[in-house]
Amino acid sequence: MERVKTGIPGFDDLVQGGIPKGASILVSGGTGCGKSIFAMQFIYNGAKQFNEPGLYVTLETNLKNLAWDMQNFNWDIKPLQDAGLMKIYRLNLGVSGDPANIEDQIEAELEVISAMVKELGAKRIVIDSTTAFGVWIREEGKLRGTLYKFVDALKDLDCTTLLTAEVRGDKHVMSAFGVEEFVADGVVALYFTPPFRSLFVRKMRGTNHSKKIHPLDISAQGLKVNPKDEIMWDAVK
Repeated sequence: MERVKTGIPGFDDLVQGGIPKGASILVSGGTGCGKSIFAMQFIYNGAKQFNEPGLYVTLETNLKNLAWDMQNFNWDIKPLQDAGLMKIYRLNLGVSGDPANIEDQIEAELEVISAMVKELGAKRIVIDSTTAFGVWIREEGKLRGTLYKFVDALKDLDCTTLLTAEVRGDKHVMSAFGVEEFVADGVVALYFTPPFRSLFVRKMRGTNHSKKIHPLDISAQGLKVNPKDEIMWDAVK
């Protein structure tokens, strides 16, 4: 099976050298655990280290703040953007103020994303975050159905995709709406039990992945996983 390296130190060792090419991977966790950094690093490393164009789609972050966050890790993204190796796009949902036509808006945004993927020749996509869909779609059944269709449509773009999800409470919960982890090919759970962070590969299609919880650090260069050390499940909250 062909694999896509994240370039995140230590992580690829946990998944037989990389994420299965073309897979959709859910990166879930609570506030401050490093989800967006993981996603940013995936796109940045793809462009910088592996010459793979990437599209970062955000639903809830100011674009200037996002660029500033990347610069915080000394990731110089402007040359990559100028070279057509990286693009950041804000998903424009809810701008009409009419929640009744949100499904039409999502369909239109999928067409925009598809056009950008073709223009860039993108190999990697990030959607940060799926949790924001709940702001515009309040009815639970409709929300789950719409999210399922959205993630399924992304698979048709022939890219390796990361989707982030904010979760609260029980450490066994992998997504905000109970559907993302089932449509995704893999789930990477991040935890933050101050002052410690950790990472657990919950599932990964076609991969003999690590079944342990590993220490996760945020350094000046981004995330770093320690693949040799293990954190006990009882220590994770």
